[in-house]
Amino acid sequence: MIVENLLKETSNKKIFSVTFVKKDGSIRKMNAMRGVRKGVKGVGHSFDPSEKNLLTVYDMQIGAFRFVNLNDVLLFKANKKTFTK
Repeated sequence: MIVENLLKETSNKKIFSVTFVKKDGSIRKMNAMRGVRKGVKGVGHSFDPSEKNLLTVYDMQIGAFRFVNLNDVLLFKANKKTFTK
């Protein structure tokens, strides 16, 4: 998938923008970052997010970790590259 390839090119601790459809059907725009360790307790998830095609990101606007469903991404911007669905 194109989004996954762009994410691989985006190094940790680089801010990117993503617009996606939330579970309730609303559209969400987020400035996020990968590789953040702030607030991590080392417990981990009770499931494997990659099995559900979810990406764990740190939401820069609210300062918390969130999941983004890669199947529902509408727009992704990183490293001067843009993907639109």
